[in-house]
Amino acid sequence: MHRPQAHQPTPPTPPFDSQAARRLRTALGMGPEHVAYGMRASYGLPHVSPDLVVAWERGIVVPGGPELTALAGVLWCSPGELVDAPRTLREHRVARGLAPEDVAHGVGLELLAYIRMEEACEWRGNDRQSAALADLLDLSLPDFITVTGRDGRLGELLRSAVTTRWQAYVRAVGKLLPLDRRLLEDVLEEMYANYQRQMVATLSWGTATAADARKSGRDYLDRIVEHFWSTVERHP
Repeated sequence: MHRPQAHQPTPPTPPFDSQAARRLRTALGMGPEHVAYGMRASYGLPHVSPDLVVAWERGIVVPGGPELTALAGVLWCSPGELVDAPRTLREHRVARGLAPEDVAHGVGLELLAYIRMEEACEWRGNDRQSAALADLLDLSLPDFITVTGRDGRLGELLRSAVTTRWQAYVRAVGKLLPLDRRLLEDVLEEMYANYQRQMVATLSWGTATAADARKSGRDYLDRIVEHFWSTVERHP
């Protein structure tokens, strides 16, 4: 008896920058038909049509990994120029134009082990492998924290720091981040002060003002990690 094959989940696609694709094509004086022909003739992708290229540029559909690599080749750019703000391990790898084998070898992991980490969006490498990963993918510290799944824990600590006693969280944040302790103290103290200033407004006699302040406080907590990195950048 014929049994239907189990549905295989579609792998996540990189965050494609459709406007960049259109801008690069236009700068080269190419039409969608030229791009499609180049991808068919030079990269063996017979399904790529001018209509598909237009759909990519309009954000209707997103090119997969092989299509993104071929598109970058035809447009004479790196895959990273067609990727908008990569966040996951896979997105950073694709942005660098690397194959899974390249990263696995570069960080000293078995290929299957690396692929499992990438698919699960959960990095489990040791300190040496983590340092190699950051170097290979040219990750900034914020990107490294996100890729290795530490941003959730960082957010929890920061929310507690600005809503209670920031001094009690310097050490815990320092265990997550290789930052100078004095810098962390300055940053947490500033963030605590900023948040508390917003919340003091809730004591105002004006109901609307208090409601606005509470909403502003919630928004600040929702974007706490973003505020943290921007504050770090402002400090020498």
